[in-house]
Amino acid sequence: MTAHEAIALLTKLIATPSLSGNESETADILAAELASRGVEVRRHHNNIWALSQGFDAKKPTLMLNSHQDTVKPSPNYTRNPFEPTIEEGRLYGLGSNDAGASLVALLATFCNNYDTTALPYNLLLALTAEEENMGERGMRSFLPHLADEGIKVDMVLVGEPTSMQPAVGERGLVVLDCTAHGKSGHAARNEGENALYKAMSDIEKLRKFRFEKVSELLGDVKITVTQISAGTQHNVVPDECHFVVDVRTTDAYSNEEVVEILQQALECDVKPRSTRVRASAIALSHPLVESAVAIGRKAFISPTTSDRAIMQGLPALKMGVGDSSRSHTADEYILVSEIEEGIALYDRVLKELNNRL
Repeated sequence: MTAHEAIALLTKLIATPSLSGNESETADILAAELASRGVEVRRHHNNIWALSQGFDAKKPTLMLNSHQDTVKPSPNYTRNPFEPTIEEGRLYGLGSNDAGASLVALLATFCNNYDTTALPYNLLLALTAEEENMGERGMRSFLPHLADEGIKVDMVLVGEPTSMQPAVGERGLVVLDCTAHGKSGHAARNEGENALYKAMSDIEKLRKFRFEKVSELLGDVKITVTQISAGTQHNVVPDECHFVVDVRTTDAYSNEEVVEILQQALECDVKPRSTRVRASAIALSHPLVESAVAIGRKAFISPTTSDRAIMQGLPALKMGVGDSSRSHTADEYILVSEIEEGIALYDRVLKELNNRL
């Protein structure tokens, strides 16, 4: 598959709405594209996947993964988000940058390295669904499906926009809803217990709080209070105060451990919205990382999350086409040259990996 063909495929995908949970049409397009190239296509829900020719269960398996789905288009779009157009080297359209360019580049890489008979590893292409909302029919169901099929994944290359630099770690995320309880009273008579003051005390604790363990790669767990609300009117002492805490977790603690530690440290009620977005890290000495560095790429810690958060226990490297700052923005675009470069760099990573396994 040439870069020109990959770009043509991306225009088809942009023109086909694929909001999270509604990827059936893009899944059809991707399945047909692979089948037309002689690839045996498999499907689980809207997750399209395939194994390389000469697949050998005795060899390690590298999964090439990116996602089909997109977020809803921003209301600030000045062009039709589902009408792909190329202007001055830019391909505009919803999902072009996040993560259509990585998806078609990885698909091209898989097709161009389809016969792995003579290689020291297998390839597994996984073009998955529901990444943007971490839905139940995306990677969450796809990994157990692979296990049911007897397929063991040993490492993953995740295609997300990183300017083709290798992201060796991602922080996890836990959002906490906190409630301080007091007793209402008349402000003029100094009655009641002010829940605001109780919340302020806990917020000050959070501002100074430090977790004992520090991740070698991701550093400290980061805590930020981002919202607060209380009171009904000026002369009533509030009996409840609600505040929200954004916690960026690391691989030093599980998300559940982080929640438990903070629940014990604070007086207010602390309830996590979810603990499913977990931190992830890959060793700098892993062959995937070494292969990316060997071709001149620079490892970094990603500020954004991806399906990598679901791949607990799997060494996963996030490296993809495009710029993360363009994701989820109005008039999203990808440079045609970035797709061309991405395919070439992915191929070089695989060639370097040949020498390290």
